Amino acid sequence: MRRTNDEWLVDLQASGRRKEFALEDLRRIITHGLPYALSKWILPSDPRFSSLVEEVSQETILRVLSKLDTFEGRSQFTTWVQAIAVRIALTELRLARWREISLDEHLEKDDLDGMDRELPSSDPGVEKSFEKNEILNMLGQTMESVLTEKQRKAMLAVAVKGMPLEVVARRMGTNRNALYKLLHDARLKLKGHLEKNGLSPSEILAMFEE
Repeated sequence: MRRTNDEWLVDLQASGRRKEFALEDLRRIITHGLPYALSKWILPSDPRFSSLVEEVSQETILRVLSKLDTFEGRSQFTTWVQAIAVRIALTELRLARWREISLDEHLEKDDLDGMDRELPSSDPGVEKSFEKNEILNMLGQTMESVLTEKQRKAMLAVAVKGMPLEVVARRMGTNRNALYKLLHDARLKLKGHLEKNGLSPSEILAMFEE
């Protein structure tokens, strides 16, 4: 059954069978669209796919019902729902990637030294490439000398490895708020040390702009 945006809103806020039918249709739309939307990251043949779709569908419906008053009607209601579903699915995939990873296994001493190998190699300027490597080496040395072991581990996990905060907090035996504080203090230390040596964070970031 095709619905207008207004009909979706009315049906999902109704009661009884009218709402049940709308929820069944919405779940069908979500599960039908996810294989294509997630094809870059996971295929239907993957053993994890079925459970991911089921989990994402349930979470999406709950999220949509709680946010109906935020839908502004700038797109089709189903497009808005699919966008929510994809965001939830990608978050789940990202969390799953790190769920069984040991921090110590992935935060070796040479993590920062190897960052230059992960940078795009399209820049033809030898001088600029050299400067990038020099800054990366300096950052590695600064983190070693200025930060505590916990601060360094947290910074490497979040800023370099891109691990989700909740995963890092759990692996470090702390909570999200305490990890925020740890990272904040670490950034202040790095900022102060860099400025003391004549470099600002903005200047460092500018080195890696195309």
